[in-house]
Amino acid sequence: MRRDIFQAIADPTRRSIIALISLQAMTPNAIAENFNTTRQAVSKHLRILTECDLLKQEHQGREIYYSLEIEKMKEIDKWLSQFREIWEIRFNQLDDVLSTIKKNEK
Repeated sequence: MRRDIFQAIADPTRRSIIALISLQAMTPNAIAENFNTTRQAVSKHLRILTECDLLKQEHQGREIYYSLEIEKMKEIDKWLSQFREIWEIRFNQLDDVLSTIKKNEK
């Protein structure tokens, strides 16, 4: 079953896992040490993120290392960029209005 990527990143724990893994690949146990929750709960979050292709697994001996899937993160960034452009335009318009107000006050 494919999960919705935005639903997956809506969860604060999963966002924290993404931030943690963005620094370096980690094992599930190493990830779980950073959270005040059970190892099973972290495994569930990892499974959801993997199903969304946000994380990839690499087997090294008996260990599994999770790392960030950069291409999928780029998809999220691309989707967000359209809103970023709108926000920047609106902030620039607000700056113009505030500058005009300051000039009129003098």
